[in-house]
Amino acid sequence: MTADANAAPELTILMPCLNEARTVVQCIHAARSFFDSRAISGEVLVADNGSSDGSRDLAIAAGARVVEVPQRGYGAALMAGIAAARGRYIVMGDADSSYDFSSLDGFLERLRAGAQLVMGNRFRGGIEPGAMPLLHRYLGNPVLSFIGRLFFRVPIGDFHCGLRGFSREAIQSLGLVTPGMEFASEMVAKSAMAGLRIEEVPTVLRPDGRGRPSHLRTWRDGWRHLRFLLLFCPRWLFFYPGLLLLGVGLAGFLVLGRGPLNFVAIGFDVHSLLYMGGATILGMQLIQLALLTKWMGVLAGLVPTPRWLDRSQSLLSVEAGLIAGAVMLLGGLAWSAGLVLDWRDSGFGALDPREMMRSAIPAVTLMVVGMQAAAGALFAGALLSCWRSGTRAP
Repeated sequence: MTADANAAPELTILMPCLNEARTVVQCIHAARSFFDSRAISGEVLVADNGSSDGSRDLAIAAGARVVEVPQRGYGAALMAGIAAARGRYIVMGDADSSYDFSSLDGFLERLRAGAQLVMGNRFRGGIEPGAMPLLHRYLGNPVLSFIGRLFFRVPIGDFHCGLRGFSREAIQSLGLVTPGMEFASEMVAKSAMAGLRIEEVPTVLRPDGRGRPSHLRTWRDGWRHLRFLLLFCPRWLFFYPGLLLLGVGLAGFLVLGRGPLNFVAIGFDVHSLLYMGGATILGMQLIQLALLTKWMGVLAGLVPTPRWLDRSQSLLSVEAGLIAGAVMLLGGLAWSAGLVLDWRDSGFGALDPREMMRSAIPAVTLMVVGMQAAAGALFAGALLSCWRSGTRAP
């Protein structure tokens, strides 16, 4: 049964729609039959994203409520639909007949039991022939789902299933903002970071009935999902690689600073020390980028403020960065000055490059890292000033 005009429904079935005249009525009828057969108070809500094929009028005639969304994009349509929904729970799915809206029992059962986000899993429920391109089935979705599980520690086998149910209140509290296809990743990532209870149910994927190419663009949208996951979780993009490079660089300095090292038939000497300097500089830069990316995500409202960032505000201030950079820069300059004095004492004559470079390389590295730290602190201060004033960074 559908909701009356005064009572809030228990469930909203939300369908983003862009030129789905061939299938939207079928999807609405399936959703309404689910309400009637299970005696559920519910509404069908279509978020129309600028259809020009009559989808809007067909949806209204089929008994759906329609909200018009002028801003184009999958995420924009869903955010407007979620804001307009009246149900306590929402199940969202494309209006292309690829999902069966008459069989949503698993989603509603999990939501009633306390789950706040219930994901469909097409790999467990079944993918009918022709329903998913082979590239998506065997490469795109498995790879992106693996990355999502690794980055956000959620036991979700199908990170990008379009059929999912959730508590309207819980999802609205996340502050979702992405207007494009990456909205699907943002919802799961922010739910995991907020500690929401996430579960999944097997879901059957059928070939869509739209009779035209999908709105999804394999490489473009796949890259947008991957880019979002990497930028949303900078510890994997910047911090861990930077930490590895910094560790290798510093270990190399400690070992090779004392003299050459022979390992089996391979010799490491001053030329290897130069690469250790490069690893140290790059490692420090990546760690700095990780901190800046996380901080910018917090300022933009994309991610909540982590506890470690709250606790370390004084250590990550502009002034602290300038002081640390100045100390390292001056240390490198003092080291270099000592090398010049040693050269003077030798009469400014020819030097043994192997011995001189063993000290010059770490001294130069220290100066470069110091300048990096100071410049990064000033850059962070400029970003903060722009954010506080509401202007764009130059």
